[in-house]
Amino acid sequence: MNRQAQSAVLFLLGASLLHAGSTDLYLRYVKQGLRPLVLASGAVLIAAAVATVWYERKRARRQKQTDHQDSHAHPHHEPRISWLLVLPLFALILVAPPALGSYSATRTGTALQEPLAYPALPAADPLPLSVVDYAGRAAYDHGRTLRDRRIQLTGFLALDRDGTPYLVRMALNCCAADAQPVKVALTGDVPPVLQPDTWLRITGTYTPRRAKDPVNGGPIPFIEVTEAKPVAAPKDPYDESWNN
Repeated sequence: MNRQAQSAVLFLLGASLLHAGSTDLYLRYVKQGLRPLVLASGAVLIAAAVATVWYERKRARRQKQTDHQDSHAHPHHEPRISWLLVLPLFALILVAPPALGSYSATRTGTALQEPLAYPALPAADPLPLSVVDYAGRAAYDHGRTLRDRRIQLTGFLALDRDGTPYLVRMALNCCAADAQPVKVALTGDVPPVLQPDTWLRITGTYTPRRAKDPVNGGPIPFIEVTEAKPVAAPKDPYDESWNN
């Protein structure tokens, strides 16, 4: 790969990052707060590509003035391993990975962590909460802030080996590579036909019932479902609230 090819690959990779950062595509790779870094990375790569082209043209003119014949007899080539730069470009252009779903959730233990605090909840009815927030309050605060409230949760369905239905959100630290599930088990008026990876908005009430995750033994609280409706997958399928 010569310098011109390198600059072309850098430019295309930078343009792909700018495209991902200016749309919701970047959410398949990293958390929402990293969007400025994705855009900045794309801009830096494009600047590097332009600088490479400018430097090579300047060097070629200088070399031509010094020794025209020698500059053509001994062209400079970069190591072939440089072609590996094409791989992330193909990954961005050709492969838009789906968000992690029930397959990963049922094979990974719950990542639920004890919250540092339990902020007061608004008086909305039903009360919309994230799966992570509900699970933390139900498992570690024994539902003190959830009792006598109608709760609304949104997540995707996963079925355990014994058929127990979970409402799940994948919690994110940095990027999709470190995503781990937080699970809430469903009981009560659960839909009779459950399709894994279907997104649901459920309304229900707190119940002290809980189970142990069969993968890592972590706590999985239940919610008593009174209503369940299919919904479209959100543009950001990951939950970042567990480490905020």
